[in-house]
Amino acid sequence: MQNCKLNGCTLCPRSCGVNRAAGEKGRCGMDHQVLAARAALHMWEEPCISGTKGSGTVFFSGCPLGCIYCQNREIALGKKGIPVTVERLAQIFLDLQGLGAANINLVTGVHFVPQIIKALETAKDRGLVLPVVYNSGGYESLDTLRMLEGRVDIYLPDFKYMDPVLAGRFSHAEDYPEAAKQAVLEMVRQTGPCVFDEEGYLLKGTVVRHLILPGHTRDSRWILTWLSQNLGDSCYVSIMNQYTPVADFPSFPELNRKVTKREYEKVLEHALSLGMTHGFFQDGKTSEESFIPPFDYQGIL
Repeated sequence: MQNCKLNGCTLCPRSCGVNRAAGEKGRCGMDHQVLAARAALHMWEEPCISGTKGSGTVFFSGCPLGCIYCQNREIALGKKGIPVTVERLAQIFLDLQGLGAANINLVTGVHFVPQIIKALETAKDRGLVLPVVYNSGGYESLDTLRMLEGRVDIYLPDFKYMDPVLAGRFSHAEDYPEAAKQAVLEMVRQTGPCVFDEEGYLLKGTVVRHLILPGHTRDSRWILTWLSQNLGDSCYVSIMNQYTPVADFPSFPELNRKVTKREYEKVLEHALSLGMTHGFFQDGKTSEESFIPPFDYQGIL
C-alpha cells in the first residue's frame, strides 16, 4: 500500500505525482520518510478532545497546503522533525496511551497516511484502544480519506476558506473550498453524529474548525452558512479567534493584526442566527503565542 501510493503521490489534492518512495519530495516537502517534531499530551484542543487528560498528540512535519500565516510553520515547512519508523510510531501511540491520553491525535498527517495506517494496525495489535483523531487542514482527497475509514474515530478538520480567491492568496490552493466541502461531507459520512462518553470526551464524530482571519468575516459567515445548510447538527463546529501574526505581511496588511472582539462577535452572532447549537467558541487570551507548543522532539526521541 505504501509504495503504491508514494510512487506517484496523489495522497492530497495537489496530486503532484512525484516518486516519494524513491526519495523525491512532494509539494508537502516530504519524501517517504516520516518526520515528526513532538508527541505529548496536548491540553489546548476543544474540551471534548483534550479535557483534563490531554490529547495524545503527534505533530508531523511537512504540509501540502502551505498557508502563509501558519502558526506551526517551522514544522509545516519541514525545518523541524526527526525520522520515525513505522515501528517507532506505533510505540509512540502506545506510550501516549500509557500517559493517560484521552485519544491519539494525528496532526497534519495526510502525506504519511500509508505509514500511519501501518503504525495504527501494529499498535492496535499490541493493545491500543484509544479513539484516533485525524487532525487536518481540511485539504484532503476522497481516496485518502477512504483509506482511513474504520481506522479513524474522530475527524478534526479545518474549513479555512469558502472564497477560492482567498484560498489562492493565502494558501496557493484555489481548489481548497471544493476540496474541503467534499472532505467534510466524507468525514461526517464515515463517523456519523458525535458520540460522547460519560465524562464528555468525544468517542466518535466530526468537529469542523474555522479560524477567523482578520478582515475576512464575510468568508467566515459563508462557511458557517454552508455547514449549517449541508450538515446541520451532524457535526460540531469550533469557531476560533486565535489567529496570531507570525511574520510581517507587506502584501496582506490585514494579516498583520489579530482578530478584533467585534469581528469575532459578528461571526458568533451569525452562527446563532443560523440556529447552530452544536459547537464551541473561544474566550480568553487564545491568540497568545504561548498556545503554540514547543517543537522540541518530546516523545519522539
